Amino acid sequence: MATKKGGSFRVGDRIGRLAMLLSVAMNLVLLFRLHKGGIFADEAPLQRRPEELALRTCPVEMEAERREGTEKLPPPPRSVAENAVINLDHGDPTVFESFWKQTGEKGTVVIPGWRTMSYFSDAAALCWFLEPEFAAEVRRLHRLVGNAVSGDGRHVVVGTGSTQLFQAALYALSDGGDARDPPASVVSAAPYYSSYPAVTDYLRSGLFRWAGDAHAFKGESYIELVCSPNNPDGSIREAVLSSEAGKTIHDLAYYWPQYTPITDRADHEIMLFTVSKSTGHAGTRIGWALVKDREVARKMVKFIELNTIGVSKDSQLRAAKLLKVVSDGYELERADEHTDRLFDFGRRIMAARWERLREVVKASGIFSLPEFPDGFCEFTKERTGIYPAFAWLKSEKAEIEDLESYLRSQKILTRSGKHFGAGSNYVRVSMLDRDETFDLFLNRLSSLR
Repeated sequence: MATKKGGSFRVGDRIGRLAMLLSVAMNLVLLFRLHKGGIFADEAPLQRRPEELALRTCPVEMEAERREGTEKLPPPPRSVAENAVINLDHGDPTVFESFWKQTGEKGTVVIPGWRTMSYFSDAAALCWFLEPEFAAEVRRLHRLVGNAVSGDGRHVVVGTGSTQLFQAALYALSDGGDARDPPASVVSAAPYYSSYPAVTDYLRSGLFRWAGDAHAFKGESYIELVCSPNNPDGSIREAVLSSEAGKTIHDLAYYWPQYTPITDRADHEIMLFTVSKSTGHAGTRIGWALVKDREVARKMVKFIELNTIGVSKDSQLRAAKLLKVVSDGYELERADEHTDRLFDFGRRIMAARWERLREVVKASGIFSLPEFPDGFCEFTKERTGIYPAFAWLKSEKAEIEDLESYLRSQKILTRSGKHFGAGSNYVRVSMLDRDETFDLFLNRLSSLR
């Protein structure tokens, strides 16, 4: 037995030594291949996807790739198949992509890892999560365009898009402090923005409730939403109701020179704006409110604090840079008027699109569009037309009672008028998609008779 045990030990010892030798040999091979250019040196270099390249914002990294010869060209323009479903239900402002591509790195933002770590931007400020750079560029842009009073008498409140600010304003205006008070009635003149009733009643708040068309409302106490230019029909709006107990919120998301003449400097109690429709950066999710009353602004800030504990500082810094690029395009002498002026770019495209759409609609004989008067624009110092972000398309054919369903059968997705407090013979069509999508939409619409 002792001999067998000793033999077993000797065999095990030999196996252990052999394993050790194999391990050393493999390590030597690996070290040799690393020295020659990497373990996988015979494989193709790492290929970055185009979307990853588009997201990179660091010039140092891009320059390093140029030297190494690994930088990829931007992806070719997207193509849309002739039989593709055309989705024009949403107001996704990708029409402005080509402008921002031509600006190069002017809109690029690099945020160091140590920055924006705190919840607070200015703990002593009323809106303590508002980045000073963003607030400064907001006021600068309004001074440039002349579309709203934004001086020291106004409080800037930043939000995650204008939708959050709309909710914050409802909270601020309806919070009377007495739980026994009935919910405030929220109204807007039809056709109204389809999200107003949905957002108002989403949480079934005891503070406010949707009460429908302002034209049909009876009562002295209310909160009226005034969207001008109006979504969906592009009309210029004023408040319908008037009473001492009534309150208004002005949604001015589209009051910019690419959509409408700037006829005066808006001066209302609460005015809502968003980068989504001003610069086209819907994905940045930043909006702002200009508020007269300090207590109302304080309550709006409190709502956002309870809702999201502030607003992304990274998004604010990006938005600040984008607004700066827009203002620089008009205020700096070295700016190129053909490549750096967003509002000129947007107005040219929107005017051309509306002209083409009207030609197609007129030739069809089964659709109609609203007409808009020209006006003198204080920003451009010339007469200009109204070119809304949405087309309010109407069916003039008796047998087409549900226009949304009819267009869906033609693979064109729109939003029915019934969501806006209007009839189903209307639809809202986005005018803000990419050129190839809009071109296909016109081609398909022109084939309908």
